Amino acid sequence: MNRLLNLDAAGWRVSLGMLAVRVVVGAAFVFHGWPKIQNPMEWMGPDAPVPGILQAVAAVSEFVGGMALVAGLLTPLAALCLAGTMIGALSYHLNSGDPFVPGPQGGPSWELAATYLAVAVAVLLIGPGRASVDALLFGRPRNYQQAD
Repeated sequence: MNRLLNLDAAGWRVSLGMLAVRVVVGAAFVFHGWPKIQNPMEWMGPDAPVPGILQAVAAVSEFVGGMALVAGLLTPLAALCLAGTMIGALSYHLNSGDPFVPGPQGGPSWELAATYLAVAVAVLLIGPGRASVDALLFGRPRNYQQAD
């Protein structure tokens, strides 16, 4: 389990950086997911091009995955689910012809989905760090060599 969580690879500087990333991005996912979880099957509206079940999966992924990311609990699973949700969001925006960055008048873009996807992949590859519930639950390997 430690290899999956990368707990043995993160020194304290990396761990504190990952804590900052996890808390900020996880909180953003929670806040994005909260209104969706209130009406999970229809948060995109009645004419949505996405089936209700996929809307519910996205709502749960953002809300629960965001909370898990903040805590650093089952971080690889949370990051994988969030990455999948952001791939779906990214494909929706690209298929809609949205620009990368919104113009001066605002409007939809795929910038945020791409950014959140990059962060989810980074968290998945780097791991939660030592400042996480995963570290408390799964600890360090027996033959741990201090990286700092």
